[in-house]
Amino acid sequence: MRNTRPITILGETILAGESKTIDMEIAKLHNSAKLKIPIIIQRSKIDGPVVLFSAGIHGDEINGTEIVRQIITKKINKPKKGTIICIPIINMFGFINKSREFPDGRDLNRVFPGSKKGSLASQFAHHILTEIMPIVDYAVDFHAGGASRFNAPQIRLEPNNEALKTLADVFNAPFTLYSKNIAGSFRNACQKSNVKMLLFEGGKSLDINDEIANIGLEGVKRFLEHLDMLNPKHNATKSKEKSIHIERSTWIRANHSGLLHNSNSIGTFVKKGMVLATITDPFGKFERKVKAPNDGYIINANHSPIVYQGDAIYHISKTLVNGNP
Repeated sequence: MRNTRPITILGETILAGESKTIDMEIAKLHNSAKLKIPIIIQRSKIDGPVVLFSAGIHGDEINGTEIVRQIITKKINKPKKGTIICIPIINMFGFINKSREFPDGRDLNRVFPGSKKGSLASQFAHHILTEIMPIVDYAVDFHAGGASRFNAPQIRLEPNNEALKTLADVFNAPFTLYSKNIAGSFRNACQKSNVKMLLFEGGKSLDINDEIANIGLEGVKRFLEHLDMLNPKHNATKSKEKSIHIERSTWIRANHSGLLHNSNSIGTFVKKGMVLATITDPFGKFERKVKAPNDGYIINANHSPIVYQGDAIYHISKTLVNGNP
């Protein structure tokens, strides 16, 4: 079936079979320098879905940017049918400043749907929703852990959504975590706009992890193959292990301030009472063990060498679903 439907983004039309990079410019830097956010579009001549791969909504989560970069450089974004849109960096302000937030101090992922005349972050959210998302059918948004916390590779989706569960099973990240949509988040706005979005978490901020990037990339290929959009030049590798579905989880917090000695248990299954880390003072006066409160998988670990009492240091699963052990 030939694709004759025109696509328009930010006033520019992309024809069937055409590739185009459109620069989104909403505001300048404080020194009047232009700030461009490239939107890379690849269209097949054959009709099909429109898929968005995005990253960098938090400017310091560059591992997601690396995944989308590889989608482009390896030409995975050239679809067999339909259209693929890539935005490697949404929050270019934060990326330049190596910061999670926008210059106005706001978290872009908490201000959706935004407004035309609101804060800078709110204006960006508004433009994304009104200029890009109306033509999108499916999306994968890539994130990493913040504040030195390393996320095991995982897909997050809202509970009781069978369509998203099917897509998550196709993506087949090592973990699938059920979590409610957060008010003001990009994911929540997409759900209200009937865009089927998966949120990928993996790695930590200000870091590129090749293993995490490869897991994300292979998931993307399986995702596109499921939609019959993967170019025949690429092969989607079937994972030997099925994703572990986590229905409930909890945070383990530090009971003492001090130096954190991590046991590198990220992604592993631990038994109740197992020692996960040790917290010490700098002067050799005490050592405090951090133990697992229950059996479960460690899906996030704090990599900061210094913690304060009450800091989140591990995220551990509590309830598994779908026959997981």
